[in-house]
Amino acid sequence: MHTRYGPPKVVHVTDVARPSARDDELIVKVYATTVNRTDCGFRSGKPFFSRFFTGLRKPRGTVLGNEFAGTVKEIGSGVTSFAPGDRIFGFSGLSGPFGAHAEYIRIRQDGTFAAIPANISFEVAAAGTEGAHYALSNIRKAKIGSGHKVLVYGATGAIGSAAVQLLKSVGATVTAVCATPSLALVEGLGADRVVDYTAQDFTKDSERYDVVFDAVGKSSFGRCRRILRPGGIYLSTEGGVGFLLLILITPLLPGKTAMFAGPRLDQATVQHLAGLMECGQFRPVIDRKYALEDIVSAYEYVETGQKIGNVVITVRP
Repeated sequence: MHTRYGPPKVVHVTDVARPSARDDELIVKVYATTVNRTDCGFRSGKPFFSRFFTGLRKPRGTVLGNEFAGTVKEIGSGVTSFAPGDRIFGFSGLSGPFGAHAEYIRIRQDGTFAAIPANISFEVAAAGTEGAHYALSNIRKAKIGSGHKVLVYGATGAIGSAAVQLLKSVGATVTAVCATPSLALVEGLGADRVVDYTAQDFTKDSERYDVVFDAVGKSSFGRCRRILRPGGIYLSTEGGVGFLLLILITPLLPGKTAMFAGPRLDQATVQHLAGLMECGQFRPVIDRKYALEDIVSAYEYVETGQKIGNVVITVRP
């Protein structure tokens, strides 16, 4: 829980009453969750405008966590699609008040969750929605498909590592940019070509791309414009004021376009991600695992900016 905004140490573990299911709800016994940049932002209350959604002076929702995987413990009288004992995973950060950093979470039966494939563990499933749905939203926004050439900058983060795999699943040719220690990892995700940004400036690449996807928000439209083909698209996960102006202006002009995809996630999308995990086309990258009791350390590690893929919290062994 966190009852005030601040650094990782404002989070503490405590006992609360177990939720009960209303007619259209399920209670999920959580086995695994994650700590990600979204959790860090809402915990710290930064940027400040986020507080308009979570509470200006103090957080209204005290339990964070937007990804979960576990088993159905209890169902309401109106729930027909799932039964106690079913293994499910999902995302509670768009339509719900987070709450996944707990032993139990309450979700609506029409919420953003799906059955966990038999060949996927709780830990892997728990990391399968947050980064992936941002990546998939951008892929769909830019209408990327077979034959398109795409460069992914930041290919080792939760979003970037998912993007490489999801792009391959739709038939795109992928160039992935990362640092030296992660070259083999990113190649193993299916990238057709890997660029080491510590050895060369990817914005001076001789290749030209239909799409450049900045999955960490650390480049710019201006820097990447020269490696885009005519009519090419620059995608970014970070929407500062300057970038938002480009999103409004560039579609009105001939040539290359800056684009931002608002995150969209529904039950069908989670089912789609489950199918890709089941057939091996998508496997979330896991960097470290922490016990729920060590969640402060997990927050501290995520905020170093050095994580590779996802940081998983094991709620129950």
